[in-house]
Amino acid sequence: MKAKVFVSLKPGVLDPQGKAIQHSVALLGFTGIADVRQGKYFEIALDPSANQEQARDSVDRMAREVLSNPIIENYRVEIEG
Repeated sequence: MKAKVFVSLKPGVLDPQGKAIQHSVALLGFTGIADVRQGKYFEIALDPSANQEQARDSVDRMAREVLSNPIIENYRVEIEG
């Protein structure tokens, strides 16, 4: 089983790294880019003996308490397998 955690900045939170990426891709000739927001992605291998509900609860807690800053970031958890 595998967990995927996607972390992104909340709307309205300034994203200087996203703005730098947007500027860089414009300099490279990419057009039509209105905005770029950067984020984090984690893949977590889970013990195959764990049940899916316990795994989701555990990874959700990990995402909330360790992988994201809930004041400025949102997160989404997906469980595969």
